[in-house]
Amino acid sequence: MTTGLAAAALAAALAVPAQAHGEGRPPHWELKETGTDVRFRGLAAVSRNSAWLAGSAGTVLRTTDGGRNWRNVSPPGAQELQFRDIEAFDARRAVVLAIGEGEASRVYRTDDGGATWTESFRNTDPRAFYDCLTFFDHRHGLAMSDPVDGKFRILSTKDGGRSWTVLPNEGMPPALEGEAGFAASGQCLVDSGPRDVWLATGGAARARVLHSADRGLTWKVTDTPVPAGDPARGVFALAFRDRTHGIAVGGDYRADQPSPRAAATTGDGGRTWTPAAQPPPAYRSGVAWLPHSRTTALAVGPTGTDLTTDGGRTWRTVDTGSYDTVDCTPDRGCWAAGEKGRVARLEN
Repeated sequence: MTTGLAAAALAAALAVPAQAHGEGRPPHWELKETGTDVRFRGLAAVSRNSAWLAGSAGTVLRTTDGGRNWRNVSPPGAQELQFRDIEAFDARRAVVLAIGEGEASRVYRTDDGGATWTESFRNTDPRAFYDCLTFFDHRHGLAMSDPVDGKFRILSTKDGGRSWTVLPNEGMPPALEGEAGFAASGQCLVDSGPRDVWLATGGAARARVLHSADRGLTWKVTDTPVPAGDPARGVFALAFRDRTHGIAVGGDYRADQPSPRAAATTGDGGRTWTPAAQPPPAYRSGVAWLPHSRTTALAVGPTGTDLTTDGGRTWRTVDTGSYDTVDCTPDRGCWAAGEKGRVARLEN
């Protein structure tokens, strides 16, 4: 639960008087019953009322009433797939990514709220393993795979996810030995604006962030201070509030391992990264900027939610519930999702 000074900090960050919450309650996560125990690592917040979830066992859920009711709109025959990312254009149109080696990596699209789905991509390269996807607008989007032939592979769409093309890799820097993306929250590939996109990595000697300013054709790569050196360590999630200001979170996802320096910030579009002076106390897999704020963001992980009010330099824990991913919308609709069917909305 959200308590004490941390709760007061969250209320102040949202700039909402405590009395506005009824009975003096500050902003807090309020769990929403989903009726399932699958793990939701894919989350697309459309508004305070509308959101999509994507998870294990080929599960996709959708709400249009603020989480009071969830409709199971899973694609038929997808029970063996692991959905890890979903991007929604509105309450009716969404694109979902299934991860895995070879043909386990697939993309589906719906235009009718999940009543019907079209499989628009099925990976046929056994060396590829897709982790995340992102959309610049309703037409242009990218998906990323772990390295193939020594470089990360980028998949591109120009028609809203109805068809996909593998981009040439000449503009992609070589991957490090063991380097990969983490399909932990749907936030290892993120965009800001019409052309800028960032890719987070781990698993190698150094945790890095790659940046493209031309929708994935050419990339520049930068080391981050987030610890790596192990397949379980690295940058798991990114969030950019504009094309220059970003936050990276991660650590070591093993519960028995510490995660020092689990967050970093950039003010120059990812050319340089600075470690957080007071990072989250443990591994974090998801991060999101609060709407209409230049300094406030939330990071989530299996051991809790952390809040920053200074652009990612310092963090404090505001909730101890388990979440894997977080997403916010312009109308202050912040949602979080995770294991055992857990979904919550930030209540003001």
